[in-house]
Amino acid sequence: MSAKADVGLVREASRQIVAGGSAGLVEICLMHPLDVVKTRFQLQRSTADPNSYKSLGDSFRMIFRTEGLFGFYKGILPPILAETPKRAVKFFTFEQYKKLLGYVSLSPGLQPSTLTYAREIIKKDGLGLRGLNKGFTATLGRHGVFNMVYFGFYFNVKNIIPVNKDPTLEFLRNFGIGLLSGTIASVINIPFDVAKSRIQGPQPVPGEIKYRTCFKTMATVYQEEGIFALYKGLLPKIMRLGPGGAVMLLVYEYSYSWLQENW
Repeated sequence: MSAKADVGLVREASRQIVAGGSAGLVEICLMHPLDVVKTRFQLQRSTADPNSYKSLGDSFRMIFRTEGLFGFYKGILPPILAETPKRAVKFFTFEQYKKLLGYVSLSPGLQPSTLTYAREIIKKDGLGLRGLNKGFTATLGRHGVFNMVYFGFYFNVKNIIPVNKDPTLEFLRNFGIGLLSGTIASVINIPFDVAKSRIQGPQPVPGEIKYRTCFKTMATVYQEEGIFALYKGLLPKIMRLGPGGAVMLLVYEYSYSWLQENW
């Protein structure tokens, strides 16, 4: 392969990585408050507690009243540090698989730092599945199922619906397909999300590990709380990953197009 071809491949990969990272960063910054609300819903086992969240609007009011505006951005640093490079790699990898498989085309000072939390977890429970990697299987299932549906649906449906010459209608076409992709993927993968939150969150009885593995946690939640408990937090998740998924795909495509023309 010639040096010119090598440079072309590196430039193309760089565009995909930069555009993917930008898309992930924008989506996280816009949609993180809904992720906070979703996780709070998933961690509560009953609405009988007077301090529990009764509805989506109630959760927003309670968080704002008790924790202020920055309460909606708690824990945003870990997703930024993890998701931005992950989504950069995800989009780059997807583009390579498309070719291979022949697809047509937070306020500082308010919380302990992420590093402090990581040190505490490692010191207490180590690096394994009971420590820093707790909930790994559930997280793997959540992301695997989501991405399989999300990308598969988006790029297949996008190829079926014809491109519109009107820029506004074309934008709406892409946004609509992205919104539907994120919504369907969210509905399918949320039981894994609930399992992840239960495994990583505080256990019902201090000192006793009730939620240990992904599928056992799903079974326990189903047996004790019913089928709908596996869909707790679905509304804020859809509100985040439906529009968020559309935003991420649009930012990626427009960033990638801009980089192709200017870099």
